[in-house]
Amino acid sequence: MTELTELTAARLLDGYRTGEWSPVEATRAALERAEAIQPEVNAFVRLTAEDALERARESQERWRRGEPRGLLDGVPVTVKDILLLRGAPTLRGSKAVDPAGRWDEDAPSVARLREHGAVFLGKTTTPEYGWKGVTDSPLSGVTRNPHDPSRTAGGSSGGSAAAVALGAGPLSLGTDGGGSVRIPASFCGIFALKPTYGRVPLYPASAFGTLAHVGPMTRDAADAALLMDVIGHPDSRDWSALASPAGPYTDALAGGVRGLRVAYSPSLGGQVAVRPAVARAVRRAVERLAELGAYVTETDPDLTDPVEAFHTLWFSGAARVTQHLGPHQRASLDPGLREICARGARYSALDYLAAVDVRMDLGRRMGRFHDTYDLLVTPTMPLTAFEAGAEVPKGSGHRRWTGWTPFTYPFNMTQQPAASVPVGADGDGLPIGLQLVAGRHRDDLVLRAAHALYEAEVASAGRLTPSGS
Repeated sequence: MTELTELTAARLLDGYRTGEWSPVEATRAALERAEAIQPEVNAFVRLTAEDALERARESQERWRRGEPRGLLDGVPVTVKDILLLRGAPTLRGSKAVDPAGRWDEDAPSVARLREHGAVFLGKTTTPEYGWKGVTDSPLSGVTRNPHDPSRTAGGSSGGSAAAVALGAGPLSLGTDGGGSVRIPASFCGIFALKPTYGRVPLYPASAFGTLAHVGPMTRDAADAALLMDVIGHPDSRDWSALASPAGPYTDALAGGVRGLRVAYSPSLGGQVAVRPAVARAVRRAVERLAELGAYVTETDPDLTDPVEAFHTLWFSGAARVTQHLGPHQRASLDPGLREICARGARYSALDYLAAVDVRMDLGRRMGRFHDTYDLLVTPTMPLTAFEAGAEVPKGSGHRRWTGWTPFTYPFNMTQQPAASVPVGADGDGLPIGLQLVAGRHRDDLVLRAAHALYEAEVASAGRLTPSGS
């Protein structure tokens, strides 16, 4: 059954329809893979094997009757331990969260998956409250890279990225407040989409406010489109949720990139030092977009680094999420989280509103930019995965994780859709990601272009093989 762990969700569903394999077989294979990778990679905080197999048996019977429940009936999925999953504690990577809660409600995206018959394998690791761009926490330890366990998987959705990369379920739900699905996707060699804000509803509301998005983490763009067709619909618990899209994202995949106006920014106008191997891989992929018929122009958006404004918004959110904690609970927090919470608590309302002004101006400038260009292409990350257990690379001089993620957090501030697409590896075999960004509400363009790259680039280059697979 090992080969079942290498299949996309779409391919699993094809096999269910024909009877080539069953949801029970696929779920058992994914659970076995999850258990096998856990000691080395540490992708999970818990597996819910008994419940998963029961749901798989129910799905198998529906398929036997020819009555699948929805678009993902019987597909194994994982959920980042930031999002509520009914019947399982959501501890958010923190010893300060009491596991003895009621845990009787699903987050909106999880509820949609349940309605469509998905099989929940378990919850994946996160740094405490999802606060940083790598995945380690006092509660669950360090999550490691599937291609080299001495390296980080990235974060904050690092467990989800490692699980998908190593075949422990083809689909995962992550969250992204400053790059948290795109960073680990780039480091682990998978696909991830941060949708337009509000496209995937979120409940409870994030303390990080409208920076926080929910997004799919998958093997390819086609699976992400399929997952978006399930989770990308409004929920009354989220006042900011958007109306349902005009049509299925899966239908938009075949559009290709011919005629699209693509802006290629290798380094945001020289603001970012990009590793040579990363720059070469991204440029090759951009050349492939041009070969596929896109009109590519090397140019930069009018984007000065908004890191201080982002810090004001992000650190204030961290202070808010931990505001209720007593001294004993606060002492158990990740030291870096305690540090930014203290800083966030010192900001005034005027400081916060000044950061909102920076954000609004950035959004205006990017809106004007997309009047001219359909897509912006950048590297997802300026580097490949560095040593596990560190917030910043050794010797980098960076103080916080935002120092090495300059391509990702600006587009949380603007709420635009942005995805990371794997486009090769460096000389050490570590994955490299390309970022695709579109104007707000144009998630379909991001998925179309990513799918075109998958068909033309990834298929020809061959699939990256993690060392733990």
